Amino acid sequence: MAKDSFFIRASVTVNNGGFSQTALGLGSYVDALGKSVLRIHNISVQYRDAVTPSAPPMSNGVGTRAETVYQLTTQSKTAIGYADDRSTIASGMCEAAEQTTGQLTNEASDLSPQTWTNGYLIGVEEIYLGGHQSGMVNATRISIVLECTVETLSQSASMALALSQQ
Repeated sequence: MAKDSFFIRASVTVNNGGFSQTALGLGSYVDALGKSVLRIHNISVQYRDAVTPSAPPMSNGVGTRAETVYQLTTQSKTAIGYADDRSTIASGMCEAAEQTTGQLTNEASDLSPQTWTNGYLIGVEEIYLGGHQSGMVNATRISIVLECTVETLSQSASMALALSQQ
């Protein structure tokens, strides 16, 4: 765990066929002119049925494949994108399929792979948690916990970082 770290929590609820997004205000941590930036060290992600929090997301029935996808970005989006978009901080997917009546298989793919050595530096005052799902019985609530620290950079480096992530 990083020294003097703190946690930022957020969630977004997604419905079948739609994209939803919520903004996380970082203005109290990030100030490019004041030389303050945020470093995300770790991200924990939870996928839960939005109606029954103790249940995982479930597919609509036998033979139905379903997925819930999230992304954390430095820019507002209208749909799920790819990891090569420079505004993407992290992404992940949870898949579910009912093979036979009463038998549910949950699989994870692209589930928040994170092998950052020094964390992910953020120089913008808002980041965005977005999600999309299809084929699920109910809406899915995607919750994240970010382990963070605040750092000081030179004014020129802070401004360059803020501009590169817009």
